[in-house]
Amino acid sequence: MAPGGSSKRSSPHRKASLPLLMQEQKQELDNLDVGLFGEYMNINPSWEDMVVNKIKNMLVTEQGLVLDTICHFLEKESQLWEKPEVSFRDASVLKLFEFLSLDPRKSTDKAFFFYLYGMILRECPSVEQVQCHLASLLDLSHQHSRQREGIALAVGLASTKHLQEVWALLEHLGRTKFLRSAAVTEDSQPSENLRWKWVSSTSLLCYGQIAKHTKEQILPWVDNIVSRMVYYYSCGPYDEILKSSFLSAVILLTRSIQAEYGSQRYKFTQMPELVQCLLGILQKEPNSLTTFLRQKIILVIVGLSNLRPRFKPLLKSQVLKACLQSVYMLPPTKDLNNDSFSMDLPSDSMLLYKKTARALDLLLQNFISENPSMDEVCFLLQHLEHWLKSDKTHERSRAVQSIHLLLQYVADSLKLAKEAVPSMLGHQIGLLTLLWRDKDKVTQQHSHFCVYLLMELVFQQKGKLVESAQWSKMKHFESNMFNREWEMKLYHLAKVFKEDLTVAQHTQLILTLVHSLSSSNHLCCDLAAKLLLLICVEPGFRKEQVAELLQGLFQELPNIRSKSIQKTISQATLALGTQHIQEVVEVILSLSQPSERWILPLWKALAANNHVARDVIILLYIKLKLRPPRRLLQSTYRARLVSLMALGTIYELLYTKEYRNTVCWAFSGILLGLLTELYYLLEVGLVQGMFDYQEDDLGSKPLGPCRTCMEALKGLFWTNQYWEVFADVKLIQGWELFGQLETFPKGVMLLARAMAHYNCEIKAVLGQALISLKSAEERDNIVGICIITEFLNSPDASQYMSWKIMSNSLNLCLSSRNQIVRAMSLKGLGSTLMHPKKATLLRNKLMELLDNFLQPDFKDPEGLMKIMGHLLYCLGVQDIGIISLKIAQHLLTLFTDERATVREGAIFLFGDVIYYGGKKLRPSLKDVVSQATVPLLFNMADPCQEVAMKAKFTFLRCAILLKWEFGKELFSKLAWGQGLGAANDIFVYMLESNVGNYQQLLSQALTYLNSSHMTMKLAAMKFIGALLQDYFNDLCLYLRKNDVNILKNCLEALRHDTDSRTQRFYQNYWNDAVELSYYVQD
Repeated sequence: MAPGGSSKRSSPHRKASLPLLMQEQKQELDNLDVGLFGEYMNINPSWEDMVVNKIKNMLVTEQGLVLDTICHFLEKESQLWEKPEVSFRDASVLKLFEFLSLDPRKSTDKAFFFYLYGMILRECPSVEQVQCHLASLLDLSHQHSRQREGIALAVGLASTKHLQEVWALLEHLGRTKFLRSAAVTEDSQPSENLRWKWVSSTSLLCYGQIAKHTKEQILPWVDNIVSRMVYYYSCGPYDEILKSSFLSAVILLTRSIQAEYGSQRYKFTQMPELVQCLLGILQKEPNSLTTFLRQKIILVIVGLSNLRPRFKPLLKSQVLKACLQSVYMLPPTKDLNNDSFSMDLPSDSMLLYKKTARALDLLLQNFISENPSMDEVCFLLQHLEHWLKSDKTHERSRAVQSIHLLLQYVADSLKLAKEAVPSMLGHQIGLLTLLWRDKDKVTQQHSHFCVYLLMELVFQQKGKLVESAQWSKMKHFESNMFNREWEMKLYHLAKVFKEDLTVAQHTQLILTLVHSLSSSNHLCCDLAAKLLLLICVEPGFRKEQVAELLQGLFQELPNIRSKSIQKTISQATLALGTQHIQEVVEVILSLSQPSERWILPLWKALAANNHVARDVIILLYIKLKLRPPRRLLQSTYRARLVSLMALGTIYELLYTKEYRNTVCWAFSGILLGLLTELYYLLEVGLVQGMFDYQEDDLGSKPLGPCRTCMEALKGLFWTNQYWEVFADVKLIQGWELFGQLETFPKGVMLLARAMAHYNCEIKAVLGQALISLKSAEERDNIVGICIITEFLNSPDASQYMSWKIMSNSLNLCLSSRNQIVRAMSLKGLGSTLMHPKKATLLRNKLMELLDNFLQPDFKDPEGLMKIMGHLLYCLGVQDIGIISLKIAQHLLTLFTDERATVREGAIFLFGDVIYYGGKKLRPSLKDVVSQATVPLLFNMADPCQEVAMKAKFTFLRCAILLKWEFGKELFSKLAWGQGLGAANDIFVYMLESNVGNYQQLLSQALTYLNSSHMTMKLAAMKFIGALLQDYFNDLCLYLRKNDVNILKNCLEALRHDTDSRTQRFYQNYWNDAVELSYYVQD
C-alpha cells in the first residue's frame, strides 16, 4: 500500500546545526523512557553482525525452520509471560543457539527471541515467508505487556526491508479487529474476546517500532501511520495499557521524524488529530504528580509543533490551555511528596515537577521561536492571564515564573518583528504590574522583571537604543517599599507607560486597572487605584481614551464597596473633567439613563471643583438646546435624544447637594432652558406621563419627558430656597397651566409674577430673557417676552435694566411673526414703567373705585374687585400708599360674606393688596394681616373649593409677610396635607409663630362662634378647643381676666344652642374656661 497522507515540497535542506533550543528539545525527547526493550532499540548488540551474517548464509527453508522453532517456543511459553526469564531449557532452542554461536544464557531472556525473530524476518529474501511468519507472530497472545512489546519489536525490525508487507499485514489485522469487535455479542465466549482485547495496544507499538526502524523511509508514511494510531487509540478500550502504548508509539514516531533532516520538506496533515489525542490523555490525568507522563506529552507536542504545517491558532490555544491547566493546577510543590507513590519515581518530587515545568517552558519558547513577534508574545500571555488572576498563590507564582522565563528567552535569543503593536499588550502589562503587590514575595519579584522585560521589548520595537530616564529609575524597584519613594516610582512608571505605549495599549492598561478596582485583593485594588489616579492626573491625557475609561468605571462602580477606592474614582473622574470636560460630559450622558443609581457618583465627582461644576452645567444647558424638529424624531430615537438626557441629568443634579451652589449660579440659564424645553416637548407631542399621576409629590420619580421637565422646573425653585415662588404658583394652581401650549404663556406669566413678587433672581433672569428675544426660535421669544412683561411690573426691574434697552427690545418684538410675542410686546410697552405718567391716572381711578367699593349697597363687588386687582397689578412698580391699607381693611369684612364668589374675590385680592402698600405702610399692613390669619384659617374649611384654595394661598402670603417660622413646612401641609393630621400641623405652625399673641388669636376666633356659616363656626370651635387644651399654660400667662370673661360669655351663649356639636363643644370646654379664670391675672 502506497503512502497517501504526506505531501513533499522542494525547499533548501535544513541545516545540520540546530539552535540551542532545538537541541534541548531533542535531547529531552530522546531521554524519555518508552518501554522494557529499550536496550535492543537504542544499542547495536556486539553479536548482531555475526548473527546477521549467519542468517544471510542460511537457505530460505533453513530460515523458515528457525522462525518456526522460535514461534513455537514463544507460543508454548505464553502462559509463563508473567516471569521475565525462562525457567528451563528447550533442546531445540539450545541447538539453535549453538548453531548461531550465541551464549546459551541468552535463552533465558524472552526479549531476545523477539529480537532474533525480527532480525531473521528482516534478512529473509522471501516475501511469502515473511508474510507467513509475520502472521504467525501476530497470532500469538497479546495479553501481557512483554508479549505486545516483543511482537512490536519484531515487526519493527522486519519493516526495515519489508515495509510494504508489514503495512499490509497490519492493515489486515486492523480490519479483522474491527470486524471482530462489531461481531461481539453478549453470548460470545470470554476467550474469544481476550484474543482481541489488547490488539489495539500491540498495533500502536508496532507503528511506533516501524517509525523507529525504517528511518528515512518513514517520512512519506507518516500521515498514514498517524491516522492508524489515532484510530486504534480512539476505538480501543481506554485504560492504562492503551494509554501507555499510544504514548510510547507517539514518542518513537516523533523521535524518528525529528532525526530525519528531510522532514521539513513534508507537510504532515494528520498531526492535529494526534495532538488532540495527546491532549485528551493530559486532561484525564488526576491532579497529582506521580509519573513523567505530563513531561512526555508536552515534549512530544513540542516536537510535533516543529513540523510543517505549523499549528493553527485554534489548535495552539487548545494545547496551551490543556498544558497550562495540567501543570499549574498541580498541588503546591511542598505537597507533592504526599502524592508520590510510584516506585519508578525519583525520591525528590521537586525534580519531577521541575522536569515537567521545564517541558512547559520549552513549549512556550518553541511557540515564540516559530513566530518571533510581539503578536505571538501577547498570544501566549493571553493564555496565561487566567492563572495570573487565580486566587491560589502557587498558581499565580507558576504562571509569573513561566512568563519571566519566556520573556527572558525572547530578550536574550530573539529579535522581534517591529511592525506588530498589539493593543492587548497593555492589558497584560497591567495584570503583571498589579502583581507587584502580591502576597508572595517571589511572585512580586518575577512580576517586576516581567514588566521590565516587556517594556524593554517595547523600547526595542520603537528603536530606542537609549532607555528613558524614567525607566532607568525602575530597574532597582523594591516592591516592599510602600513609602514616598514607592509613590515616586509609580509616578515615573505612569509616565513611561504614557510615553512609550501606543494609545490602544495604554487604553487597555487603564481598563485593566479599572477592572481590578473591584478585586477581593485589597492590595491589588490599592495599587490599581493609585496607578490609575496617577495616569489620570498626568497632563496630556488623550481625549480618545476618555470614553472607554468612564465606561469601565461605570461598570465597576456597583461592585466597589471600599470608600477609599470610591474616593479614588471620584478623583480620577475629576482629573479627566479638568482636562476634557466636554468629552467627559458627553460620555457620562451616553452611559445610562440619568436616574441610574451608579451614574450619579460620576457627576458628583465633577462637582468637587467649582470651575468644572460650572462647565458641567453650561454643557448640559447647551445639550438641552439640541432639539431636532418633530419630523426628524423617531420612536427609537426619542429615548436617546441628547436634550432629554441632559434634561434628566439636570433634574437629578438639582437634588444633589454638591451642585447646589453651581445651580444657584446658573439659575437664570437653567430656568429659561427648562421653560423652552417644556415648550418644545409640548410642540413635538412628547407629553406621555404628564398627567398620569395623582399626587404632585416632589419626591416621586418623573415618568415621561414632560413630567421630568416639569418637576425639574419646580425643583429649581424648591432646592434653591425660592420655595415661596414654587408655593405661590402651586396654591393658585398655576403649574397646571404649563401642561398645554394654549395655556403655557399664562403659566410663564404667573411664574414670572411670583418671581417678581419675591424678588427671585430678577437681574439674572431679566438678562437671559432679553437674550431670548434675539433668538431665531419662537419658543425662546415667547418665554422671554412673557417674563419681561411681568418683570416690568416689579419695582426692582428698573434697577437692573435701562429704559432705553427695554424699549428697544420690546419694539423689536413688534415685528415678530408670532402673535403672542407681538401682543405681549404691546402690553409691555404700555406698562407704567415705560410710561410713568400713566401711573397718576391709574391711581386716581383706583381712588374712585375705592369710594364705590366702600359703599355698603354696592351691587357688583366681584367685578369691582377684579378691576381693582388689575389696577393694582398695573401699578405694581408704584407705591399706592394708604389706598392699599383702606382696601385691605374693607376686604376683611367680606371674608364672611354670604356669597362664595365675594368671599373668594376678597380673599384673593387681599393676598395681592398687602404687598402694594410700600415700605412705609408695611407696619400698618402687618397689623391688618395679623387680623386676617384666623379668618383665613377658618375659610380653608369653606365648602366652596375655590374659596378654600384662595384662603390657603392668601394665608401663606400672610405667613411669609409676617415672617412666621416653619414657612416651608407650612406650605407642604397646605399643598399636600390631608385630614386631621395636616390641620393640626397647620395649627401648631401658626401658634408657634405667634407666641404671645394668644389674646388676639382667641378674640378673632370667638367672633366666629356666632357665624351663620356652620363650617366657619365648627372651625372656630376646633381652634378654640385646641387652644384651651394644648396651650392652657400659655393662656394662663398671656390672657387677662377680661379676656377670660369674654370667653366665658361666648361659651355661655352656646349653652342653649340646639346643635349637638355646639352642645358637645360647650360641655367639653366650659370647665377649662372656668379653671382658666382662676389662674389668669388682673
